[in-house]
Amino acid sequence: MAHASAIDLIGIEKRFGDVHANKDVTLSIARGSIHGIVGENGAGKSTLMSILYGFYEADRGSIRINGENVVIRSPKHAIALGIGMVHQHFMLVDPLSVLDNIMLGAEGGWRLAPAASSLRAKFKRIAADYGLSVNPDAVVADLPVGLQQRVEILKALVREAQILILDEPTAVLTPDEADHLFALLRVLRDEGKTILLITHKLEEIMHVTDHVSVMRRGALIATYETAKTNAAELAAAMVGRPVLFNIVKGAAKPGKERLVIDHLTICDGHGQERVHDLSFAIRAGEILGLAGVSGNGQSEVLEALAGLRAPKAGRILMDGVDLVATKSNPSERRAMGLLHIPEDRLKMGLVSSFSAAESMILGFQSDDDLGFGPMLDPARVLQNAEDHMRNFDVRPQTPHLKTAKFSGGNQQKLVLAREIEHHPKVLLVGQPTRGVDVGAIEFIHKRLIALRDAGVAILLVSVELSEILSLSDRIIVMCDGRITGERTPETTHERDLGLLMAGVKDHAA
Repeated sequence: MAHASAIDLIGIEKRFGDVHANKDVTLSIARGSIHGIVGENGAGKSTLMSILYGFYEADRGSIRINGENVVIRSPKHAIALGIGMVHQHFMLVDPLSVLDNIMLGAEGGWRLAPAASSLRAKFKRIAADYGLSVNPDAVVADLPVGLQQRVEILKALVREAQILILDEPTAVLTPDEADHLFALLRVLRDEGKTILLITHKLEEIMHVTDHVSVMRRGALIATYETAKTNAAELAAAMVGRPVLFNIVKGAAKPGKERLVIDHLTICDGHGQERVHDLSFAIRAGEILGLAGVSGNGQSEVLEALAGLRAPKAGRILMDGVDLVATKSNPSERRAMGLLHIPEDRLKMGLVSSFSAAESMILGFQSDDDLGFGPMLDPARVLQNAEDHMRNFDVRPQTPHLKTAKFSGGNQQKLVLAREIEHHPKVLLVGQPTRGVDVGAIEFIHKRLIALRDAGVAILLVSVELSEILSLSDRIIVMCDGRITGERTPETTHERDLGLLMAGVKDHAA
Protein backbone atom coordinates (compact mmCIF):
# COMPACT_ATOMS: atom_id res chain seq x y z
CA MET A 1 0.00 0.00 0.00
CA ALA A 2 1.37 3.41 -0.99
CA HIS A 3 2.42 5.69 1.85
CA ALA A 4 0.01 8.62 2.26
CA SER A 5 2.80 11.13 2.95
CA ALA A 6 5.28 12.23 0.33
CA ILE A 7 7.49 13.81 3.01
CA ASP A 8 7.85 13.20 6.73
CA LEU A 9 10.22 15.45 8.67
CA ILE A 10 10.69 14.07 12.17
CA GLY A 11 12.30 15.99 15.04
CA ILE A 12 14.51 18.14 12.79
CA GLU A 13 17.09 20.16 14.73
CA LYS A 14 19.60 22.60 13.26
CA ARG A 15 21.91 25.12 14.90
CA PHE A 16 24.31 27.66 13.43
CA GLY A 17 26.47 28.62 16.41
CA ASP A 18 24.19 30.33 18.91
CA VAL A 19 21.30 30.51 16.41
CA HIS A 20 18.78 27.70 16.89
CA ALA A 21 17.37 27.68 13.35
CA ASN A 22 15.12 24.60 13.60
CA LYS A 23 13.71 23.34 16.89
CA ASP A 24 12.35 19.78 16.91
CA VAL A 25 10.31 20.29 13.72
CA THR A 26 7.95 17.42 12.88
CA LEU A 27 5.86 17.81 9.74
CA SER A 28 4.09 15.53 7.26
CA ILE A 29 3.27 16.62 3.71
CA ALA A 30 0.51 14.69 1.94
CA ARG A 31 1.29 13.30 -1.51
CA GLY A 32 -0.51 15.13 -4.30
CA SER A 33 -1.06 18.34 -2.34
CA ILE A 34 0.08 21.97 -2.36
CA HIS A 35 1.46 22.75 1.09
CA GLY A 36 2.41 26.28 2.12
CA ILE A 37 5.16 27.14 4.61
CA VAL A 38 4.96 30.63 6.13
CA GLY A 39 6.75 32.47 8.91
CA GLU A 40 8.64 35.61 9.81
CA ASN A 41 12.12 36.27 8.46
CA GLY A 42 14.42 34.04 10.45
CA ALA A 43 11.60 31.65 11.42
CA GLY A 44 13.55 28.69 10.03
CA LYS A 45 11.50 27.79 6.95
CA SER A 46 14.35 28.26 4.45
CA THR A 47 16.69 26.25 6.66
CA LEU A 48 14.12 23.44 6.81
CA MET A 49 13.74 23.41 3.02
CA SER A 50 17.53 23.55 2.60
CA ILE A 51 17.79 20.41 4.75
CA LEU A 52 15.17 18.72 2.58
CA TYR A 53 17.06 19.70 -0.60
CA GLY A 54 20.46 18.66 0.73
CA PHE A 55 22.11 22.05 1.20
CA TYR A 56 22.40 21.35 4.94
CA GLU A 57 22.31 18.22 7.06
CA ALA A 58 20.18 18.26 10.19
CA ASP A 59 21.99 18.03 13.53
CA ARG A 60 19.29 15.65 14.69
CA GLY A 61 16.08 14.12 13.34
CA SER A 62 15.12 12.07 10.32
CA ILE A 63 13.52 12.39 6.89
CA ARG A 64 11.23 9.96 5.11
CA ILE A 65 10.39 10.22 1.41
CA ASN A 66 7.36 8.11 0.47
CA GLY A 67 7.72 6.24 3.75
CA GLU A 68 11.41 5.35 3.26
CA ASN A 69 14.07 6.70 5.63
CA VAL A 70 16.66 8.75 3.73
CA VAL A 71 19.73 10.84 4.55
CA ILE A 72 19.98 13.64 1.98
CA ARG A 73 23.60 14.72 1.75
CA SER A 74 23.53 16.98 -1.33
CA PRO A 75 21.19 18.56 -3.88
CA LYS A 76 22.34 15.89 -6.37
CA HIS A 77 21.07 13.22 -3.97
CA ALA A 78 17.80 15.16 -3.48
CA ILE A 79 17.28 15.32 -7.26
CA ALA A 80 17.90 11.55 -7.48
CA LEU A 81 15.13 11.12 -4.89
CA GLY A 82 12.72 13.11 -7.07
CA ILE A 83 13.00 16.46 -5.27
CA GLY A 84 13.31 19.67 -7.31
CA MET A 85 13.67 23.25 -6.11
CA VAL A 86 12.92 26.56 -7.82
CA HIS A 87 14.88 29.23 -5.96
CA GLN A 88 13.77 32.83 -5.51
CA HIS A 89 16.99 33.94 -7.22
CA PHE A 90 17.10 31.69 -10.26
CA MET A 91 20.01 29.23 -10.49
CA LEU A 92 20.53 29.70 -14.22
CA VAL A 93 23.72 30.50 -16.18
CA ASP A 94 22.81 33.61 -18.15
CA PRO A 95 25.16 33.26 -21.19
CA LEU A 96 24.03 29.66 -21.88
CA SER A 97 20.99 28.52 -23.84
CA VAL A 98 17.86 27.17 -22.21
CA LEU A 99 18.76 23.62 -23.26
CA ASP A 100 22.31 23.96 -21.93
CA ASN A 101 20.90 25.05 -18.57
CA ILE A 102 18.51 22.10 -18.51
CA MET A 103 21.40 19.74 -19.24
CA LEU A 104 23.81 21.13 -16.62
CA GLY A 105 24.42 18.45 -14.02
CA ALA A 106 22.48 15.88 -16.06
CA GLU A 107 24.84 15.40 -19.02
CA GLY A 108 24.75 11.60 -18.80
CA GLY A 109 28.36 11.09 -19.88
CA TRP A 110 31.08 12.68 -21.97
CA ARG A 111 29.26 12.40 -25.31
CA LEU A 112 27.11 15.52 -25.12
CA ALA A 113 25.49 15.43 -28.59
CA PRO A 114 23.33 12.29 -28.02
CA ALA A 115 22.38 13.51 -24.55
CA ALA A 116 21.41 16.94 -25.91
CA SER A 117 19.30 15.39 -28.68
CA SER A 118 17.43 13.13 -26.25
CA LEU A 119 16.98 15.95 -23.74
CA ARG A 120 15.69 18.33 -26.42
CA ALA A 121 12.92 15.87 -27.35
CA LYS A 122 12.00 15.34 -23.70
CA PHE A 123 12.06 19.10 -23.02
CA LYS A 124 9.76 19.86 -25.97
CA ARG A 125 7.32 17.12 -24.94
CA ILE A 126 7.09 18.27 -21.32
CA ALA A 127 6.88 21.96 -22.31
CA ALA A 128 3.99 21.16 -24.65
CA ASP A 129 2.23 18.95 -22.07
CA TYR A 130 2.21 21.75 -19.50
CA GLY A 131 1.78 24.75 -21.81
CA LEU A 132 5.23 26.10 -20.90
CA SER A 133 6.38 27.33 -24.28
CA VAL A 134 10.07 28.29 -24.24
CA ASN A 135 12.57 28.26 -27.11
CA PRO A 136 15.25 25.72 -26.08
CA ASP A 137 17.88 27.59 -28.10
CA ALA A 138 17.19 31.01 -26.57
CA VAL A 139 19.95 32.54 -24.45
CA VAL A 140 18.74 32.75 -20.84
CA ALA A 141 20.02 36.32 -20.41
CA ASP A 142 17.68 37.43 -23.22
CA LEU A 143 14.55 35.97 -21.59
CA PRO A 144 12.18 38.01 -19.40
CA VAL A 145 11.98 36.85 -15.79
CA GLY A 146 8.65 35.08 -16.28
CA LEU A 147 10.19 32.82 -18.94
CA GLN A 148 13.31 32.29 -16.84
CA GLN A 149 11.10 30.92 -14.10
CA ARG A 150 9.49 28.58 -16.63
CA VAL A 151 12.98 27.28 -17.43
CA GLU A 152 13.61 26.57 -13.73
CA ILE A 153 10.32 24.66 -13.45
CA LEU A 154 10.96 22.77 -16.69
CA LYS A 155 14.43 21.85 -15.44
CA ALA A 156 12.84 20.15 -12.42
CA LEU A 157 10.13 18.45 -14.51
CA VAL A 158 12.60 17.16 -17.10
CA ARG A 159 14.50 15.58 -14.21
CA GLU A 160 11.21 13.90 -13.22
CA ALA A 161 10.76 15.66 -9.88
CA GLN A 162 7.77 14.37 -7.93
CA ILE A 163 8.30 16.85 -5.09
CA LEU A 164 8.73 20.51 -6.08
CA ILE A 165 9.87 23.23 -3.65
CA LEU A 166 9.16 26.83 -4.76
CA ASP A 167 10.73 29.71 -2.84
CA GLU A 168 8.89 33.04 -3.27
CA PRO A 169 7.94 32.09 -6.85
CA THR A 170 5.88 35.20 -7.71
CA ALA A 171 8.36 37.83 -6.49
CA VAL A 172 9.13 38.99 -10.06
CA LEU A 173 5.91 38.05 -11.89
CA THR A 174 3.02 40.12 -13.21
CA PRO A 175 -0.47 39.19 -11.91
CA ASP A 176 -1.22 37.31 -15.16
CA GLU A 177 2.06 35.37 -14.92
CA ALA A 178 1.29 34.52 -11.29
CA ASP A 179 -2.16 33.23 -12.27
CA HIS A 180 -0.57 31.06 -14.96
CA LEU A 181 1.88 29.67 -12.39
CA PHE A 182 -0.92 28.82 -9.95
CA ALA A 183 -2.85 27.05 -12.70
CA LEU A 184 0.27 24.99 -13.47
CA LEU A 185 0.75 24.09 -9.79
CA ARG A 186 -2.84 22.80 -9.62
CA VAL A 187 -2.24 20.66 -12.73
CA LEU A 188 0.93 19.22 -11.19
CA ARG A 189 -0.90 18.52 -7.92
CA ASP A 190 -3.77 16.79 -9.73
CA GLU A 191 -1.20 14.54 -11.45
CA GLY A 192 0.00 13.42 -8.01
CA LYS A 193 3.02 15.67 -7.59
CA THR A 194 3.66 17.31 -4.24
CA ILE A 195 4.28 21.07 -4.08
CA LEU A 196 5.92 22.95 -1.20
CA LEU A 197 5.31 26.71 -1.48
CA ILE A 198 7.35 29.18 0.58
CA THR A 199 5.91 32.68 0.31
CA HIS A 200 5.30 35.81 2.35
CA LYS A 201 2.13 36.56 0.38
CA LEU A 202 -0.72 35.21 2.45
CA GLU A 203 -3.27 35.92 -0.27
CA GLU A 204 -1.37 33.43 -2.45
CA ILE A 205 -1.41 30.85 0.35
CA MET A 206 -5.19 31.23 0.63
CA HIS A 207 -5.59 31.10 -3.16
CA VAL A 208 -3.60 28.02 -4.08
CA THR A 209 -2.65 25.76 -1.13
CA ASP A 210 -4.45 22.80 0.42
CA HIS A 211 -2.64 23.00 3.77
CA VAL A 212 -0.34 25.58 5.36
CA SER A 213 2.20 25.30 8.18
CA VAL A 214 3.32 28.25 10.28
CA MET A 215 6.82 28.51 11.74
CA ARG A 216 7.96 30.97 14.39
CA ARG A 217 11.48 31.31 15.81
CA GLY A 218 12.58 27.92 14.51
CA ALA A 219 9.59 25.94 15.73
CA LEU A 220 6.51 24.64 13.95
CA ILE A 221 3.55 26.48 15.51
CA ALA A 222 0.61 24.91 13.70
CA THR A 223 -0.62 23.32 10.48
CA TYR A 224 -3.99 24.35 9.08
CA GLU A 225 -6.32 23.14 6.39
CA THR A 226 -6.31 26.25 4.20
CA ALA A 227 -10.07 26.23 3.63
CA LYS A 228 -10.60 26.42 7.41
CA THR A 229 -8.33 29.38 8.17
CA ASN A 230 -7.79 32.95 6.93
CA ALA A 231 -4.95 35.39 6.33
CA ALA A 232 -5.49 37.22 9.62
CA GLU A 233 -5.24 33.99 11.64
CA LEU A 234 -2.09 32.96 9.78
CA ALA A 235 -0.46 36.36 10.26
CA ALA A 236 -1.23 36.34 13.98
CA ALA A 237 0.28 32.85 14.28
CA MET A 238 3.41 34.00 12.42
CA VAL A 239 4.18 37.05 14.57
CA GLY A 240 2.33 36.25 17.79
CA ARG A 241 -0.09 39.20 17.55
CA PRO A 242 -2.75 40.62 15.22
CA VAL A 243 -1.29 42.28 12.10
CA LEU A 244 -2.62 45.30 10.23
CA PHE A 245 -2.71 44.43 6.49
CA ASN A 246 -3.95 47.70 5.02
CA ILE A 247 -2.08 50.63 6.44
CA VAL A 248 -4.27 53.39 7.81
CA LYS A 249 -3.23 56.75 6.40
CA GLY A 250 -4.73 60.17 6.06
CA ALA A 251 -4.91 62.15 2.85
CA ALA A 252 -1.58 63.43 1.56
CA LYS A 253 -0.83 67.13 1.80
CA PRO A 254 1.63 67.65 -1.06
CA GLY A 255 3.85 70.70 -0.91
CA LYS A 256 6.34 72.06 -3.40
CA GLU A 257 8.04 69.99 -6.06
CA ARG A 258 11.15 68.52 -4.44
CA LEU A 259 12.45 66.35 -7.27
CA VAL A 260 11.82 66.95 -10.98
CA ILE A 261 12.86 64.44 -13.65
CA ASP A 262 12.95 66.18 -17.01
CA HIS A 263 13.27 64.20 -20.29
CA LEU A 264 15.66 61.68 -18.74
CA THR A 265 17.32 59.04 -20.95
CA ILE A 266 19.48 56.38 -19.29
CA CYS A 267 21.70 53.63 -20.70
CA ASP A 268 22.71 50.38 -19.03
CA GLY A 269 26.30 49.19 -18.54
CA HIS A 270 26.44 47.99 -22.17
CA GLY A 271 25.41 51.36 -23.60
CA GLN A 272 21.87 50.24 -24.45
CA GLU A 273 19.08 52.73 -23.76
CA ARG A 274 16.94 51.38 -20.93
CA VAL A 275 14.97 54.52 -20.04
CA HIS A 276 13.59 56.77 -22.77
CA ASP A 277 12.70 60.48 -22.37
CA LEU A 278 11.22 60.09 -18.88
CA SER A 279 9.54 63.03 -17.12
CA PHE A 280 7.74 63.24 -13.76
CA ALA A 281 7.90 65.14 -10.47
CA ILE A 282 7.60 64.28 -6.78
CA ARG A 283 6.27 66.74 -4.22
CA ALA A 284 7.12 67.11 -0.58
CA GLY A 285 4.69 65.10 1.54
CA GLU A 286 3.67 62.53 -1.06
CA ILE A 287 4.56 58.99 -2.07
CA LEU A 288 4.87 58.46 -5.80
CA GLY A 289 4.68 54.77 -6.67
CA LEU A 290 6.67 53.53 -9.67
CA ALA A 291 5.24 50.14 -10.74
CA GLY A 292 6.52 47.70 -13.31
CA VAL A 293 7.89 44.23 -13.87
CA SER A 294 11.56 43.99 -12.85
CA GLY A 295 13.91 44.89 -15.69
CA ASN A 296 11.85 47.63 -17.32
CA GLY A 297 14.04 50.58 -16.36
CA GLN A 298 13.06 51.20 -12.73
CA SER A 299 16.46 50.14 -11.40
CA GLU A 300 18.24 52.49 -13.79
CA VAL A 301 15.97 55.35 -12.69
CA LEU A 302 16.84 54.78 -9.02
CA GLU A 303 20.57 54.58 -9.80
CA ALA A 304 20.51 57.77 -11.89
CA LEU A 305 18.62 59.70 -9.21
CA ALA A 306 20.99 58.47 -6.49
CA GLY A 307 24.04 59.51 -8.53
CA LEU A 308 25.22 55.96 -9.23
CA ARG A 309 24.64 56.15 -12.99
CA ALA A 310 25.12 59.17 -15.27
CA PRO A 311 22.13 59.72 -17.57
CA LYS A 312 22.62 60.02 -21.33
CA ALA A 313 20.34 63.06 -21.52
CA GLY A 314 17.89 65.07 -19.45
CA ARG A 315 17.86 66.86 -16.10
CA ILE A 316 17.34 65.90 -12.46
CA LEU A 317 16.34 68.91 -10.36
CA MET A 318 16.28 68.83 -6.55
CA ASP A 319 14.90 72.03 -5.06
CA GLY A 320 15.81 73.74 -8.34
CA VAL A 321 19.43 72.51 -8.44
CA ASP A 322 20.31 70.50 -11.56
CA LEU A 323 22.12 67.44 -10.20
CA VAL A 324 23.22 66.36 -13.70
CA ALA A 325 24.72 69.71 -14.71
CA THR A 326 26.58 70.02 -11.39
CA LYS A 327 27.78 66.39 -11.72
CA SER A 328 27.02 65.81 -8.06
CA ASN A 329 28.15 62.44 -6.73
CA PRO A 330 26.21 60.18 -4.32
CA SER A 331 27.89 61.70 -1.25
CA GLU A 332 26.97 65.23 -2.30
CA ARG A 333 23.39 64.18 -2.98
CA ARG A 334 23.17 62.52 0.44
CA ALA A 335 24.42 65.75 2.02
CA MET A 336 21.58 67.57 0.23
CA GLY A 337 19.06 65.18 1.80
CA LEU A 338 18.54 62.79 -1.12
CA LEU A 339 18.83 59.33 0.45
CA HIS A 340 18.52 55.90 -1.10
CA ILE A 341 17.26 52.50 0.05
CA PRO A 342 18.53 50.26 -2.78
CA GLU A 343 16.61 47.39 -4.35
CA ASP A 344 19.30 44.82 -3.56
CA ARG A 345 20.26 45.27 0.07
CA LEU A 346 23.24 42.88 -0.07
CA LYS A 347 24.78 44.13 -3.33
CA MET A 348 24.29 47.86 -2.76
CA GLY A 349 23.08 48.53 0.79
CA LEU A 350 25.27 46.47 3.11
CA VAL A 351 28.62 44.73 3.38
CA SER A 352 27.86 41.21 4.54
CA SER A 353 31.26 40.68 6.17
CA PHE A 354 30.94 43.88 8.23
CA SER A 355 29.34 43.95 11.65
CA ALA A 356 25.85 45.43 11.87
CA ALA A 357 27.35 48.51 13.56
CA GLU A 358 29.72 49.04 10.61
CA SER A 359 27.00 48.49 8.00
CA MET A 360 24.81 51.04 9.75
CA ILE A 361 27.25 53.90 9.14
CA LEU A 362 27.96 53.22 5.45
CA GLY A 363 27.77 56.50 3.57
CA PHE A 364 27.74 58.47 6.83
CA GLN A 365 31.11 57.40 8.24
CA SER A 366 32.43 60.98 8.01
CA ASP A 367 29.64 62.44 10.16
CA ASP A 368 30.95 64.53 13.06
CA ASP A 369 28.79 62.70 15.60
CA LEU A 370 30.59 59.38 14.87
CA GLY A 371 34.14 60.52 15.67
CA PHE A 372 36.80 63.16 15.62
CA GLY A 373 38.01 64.26 12.20
CA PRO A 374 39.06 61.22 10.16
CA MET A 375 38.95 58.89 13.19
CA LEU A 376 35.81 56.94 14.14
CA ASP A 377 34.94 56.61 17.82
CA PRO A 378 34.05 52.90 18.36
CA ALA A 379 31.82 53.77 21.32
CA ARG A 380 29.80 56.23 19.24
CA VAL A 381 29.54 53.78 16.32
CA LEU A 382 28.28 51.13 18.73
CA GLN A 383 25.79 53.52 20.36
CA ASN A 384 24.51 54.60 16.92
CA ALA A 385 23.80 50.96 16.06
CA GLU A 386 22.15 50.20 19.40
CA ASP A 387 19.82 53.19 19.05
CA HIS A 388 18.85 52.38 15.46
CA MET A 389 18.38 48.67 16.15
CA ARG A 390 16.11 49.44 19.09
CA ASN A 391 14.06 52.01 17.13
CA PHE A 392 13.59 49.64 14.18
CA ASP A 393 13.12 46.41 16.16
CA VAL A 394 16.10 44.67 14.56
CA ARG A 395 16.49 41.10 15.84
CA PRO A 396 18.81 40.14 17.41
CA GLN A 397 19.87 43.54 18.75
CA THR A 398 23.54 42.60 18.55
CA PRO A 399 25.66 45.33 16.90
CA HIS A 400 28.78 43.15 16.78
CA LEU A 401 27.05 40.35 14.83
CA LYS A 402 28.12 40.02 11.18
CA THR A 403 25.59 41.53 8.77
CA ALA A 404 25.41 38.20 6.89
CA LYS A 405 24.07 36.47 10.02
CA PHE A 406 20.84 38.51 10.09
CA SER A 407 17.72 37.32 8.27
CA GLY A 408 16.72 39.16 5.09
CA GLY A 409 14.01 41.15 6.84
CA ASN A 410 16.34 42.29 9.58
CA GLN A 411 19.03 43.20 7.04
CA GLN A 412 16.37 45.35 5.37
CA LYS A 413 15.66 47.05 8.70
CA LEU A 414 19.38 47.85 9.07
CA VAL A 415 19.30 49.74 5.76
CA LEU A 416 15.99 51.46 6.53
CA ALA A 417 17.19 52.58 9.96
CA ARG A 418 20.42 54.00 8.55
CA GLU A 419 18.70 56.04 5.83
CA ILE A 420 15.53 57.13 7.61
CA GLU A 421 17.30 58.22 10.81
CA HIS A 422 19.32 60.71 8.76
CA HIS A 423 16.23 62.86 8.09
CA PRO A 424 15.86 62.71 4.29
CA LYS A 425 14.17 65.42 2.25
CA VAL A 426 13.80 63.00 -0.68
CA LEU A 427 13.84 59.24 -0.14
CA LEU A 428 14.34 56.76 -2.99
CA VAL A 429 12.96 53.39 -1.91
CA GLY A 430 13.57 50.25 -3.97
CA GLN A 431 11.59 47.08 -3.16
CA PRO A 432 11.30 47.95 0.57
CA THR A 433 9.64 44.69 1.60
CA ARG A 434 11.13 42.14 -0.83
CA GLY A 435 11.48 38.87 1.07
CA VAL A 436 10.13 40.47 4.26
CA ASP A 437 7.53 38.91 6.58
CA VAL A 438 4.11 40.38 7.33
CA GLY A 439 5.07 41.82 10.71
CA ALA A 440 8.08 43.64 9.28
CA ILE A 441 6.03 44.80 6.28
CA GLU A 442 3.55 46.46 8.61
CA PHE A 443 6.41 48.17 10.49
CA ILE A 444 8.12 49.39 7.30
CA HIS A 445 4.88 50.71 5.81
CA LYS A 446 4.09 52.68 8.96
CA ARG A 447 7.54 54.26 8.87
CA LEU A 448 7.16 55.33 5.24
CA ILE A 449 3.75 56.88 5.90
CA ALA A 450 5.17 58.75 8.92
CA LEU A 451 7.93 60.15 6.70
CA ARG A 452 5.40 61.25 4.10
CA ASP A 453 3.34 62.99 6.80
CA ALA A 454 6.51 64.74 7.98
CA GLY A 455 6.94 66.28 4.51
CA VAL A 456 9.41 63.90 2.88
CA ALA A 457 9.09 63.30 -0.88
CA ILE A 458 9.21 59.55 -1.48
CA LEU A 459 9.72 57.61 -4.71
CA LEU A 460 8.58 54.02 -4.13
CA VAL A 461 9.70 51.37 -6.63
CA SER A 462 8.02 48.01 -6.06
CA VAL A 463 6.90 44.99 -8.04
CA GLU A 464 4.28 44.34 -5.33
CA LEU A 465 1.09 45.90 -6.66
CA SER A 466 -0.66 45.58 -3.31
CA GLU A 467 2.17 47.63 -1.78
CA ILE A 468 2.01 50.25 -4.54
CA LEU A 469 -1.77 50.57 -4.10
CA SER A 470 -1.60 50.68 -0.29
CA LEU A 471 1.18 53.26 0.09
CA SER A 472 1.13 55.51 -2.99
CA ASP A 473 -0.67 58.79 -3.39
CA ARG A 474 0.01 58.71 -7.15
CA ILE A 475 1.17 55.83 -9.34
CA ILE A 476 3.10 55.81 -12.60
CA VAL A 477 3.68 52.56 -14.49
CA MET A 478 6.71 51.73 -16.63
CA CYS A 479 7.15 49.20 -19.41
CA ASP A 480 10.27 48.94 -21.56
CA GLY A 481 11.71 52.16 -20.16
CA ARG A 482 8.64 54.31 -20.85
CA ILE A 483 5.69 55.48 -18.80
CA THR A 484 2.57 53.64 -19.94
CA GLY A 485 0.10 55.35 -17.62
CA GLU A 486 -0.54 57.34 -14.46
CA ARG A 487 -3.20 56.49 -11.89
CA THR A 488 -4.31 57.20 -8.35
CA PRO A 489 -5.04 54.28 -6.01
CA GLU A 490 -8.71 55.28 -5.94
CA THR A 491 -9.07 55.01 -9.72
CA THR A 492 -7.25 51.74 -10.43
CA HIS A 493 -6.82 48.09 -9.40
CA GLU A 494 -4.21 45.35 -9.77
CA ARG A 495 -5.48 44.06 -13.12
CA ASP A 496 -5.43 47.56 -14.62
CA LEU A 497 -1.87 48.12 -13.40
CA GLY A 498 -0.90 44.67 -14.68
CA LEU A 499 -2.04 45.61 -18.19
CA LEU A 500 -0.04 48.85 -18.06
CA MET A 501 2.99 46.86 -16.81
CA ALA A 502 2.61 44.65 -19.89
CA GLY A 503 2.61 47.72 -22.17
CA VAL A 504 -1.14 47.91 -22.87
CA LYS A 505 -1.68 51.68 -22.77
CA ASP A 506 -5.06 52.31 -24.30
CA HIS A 507 -7.60 50.86 -21.91
CA ALA A 508 -9.89 52.16 -19.22
CA ALA A 509 -9.17 51.42 -15.57
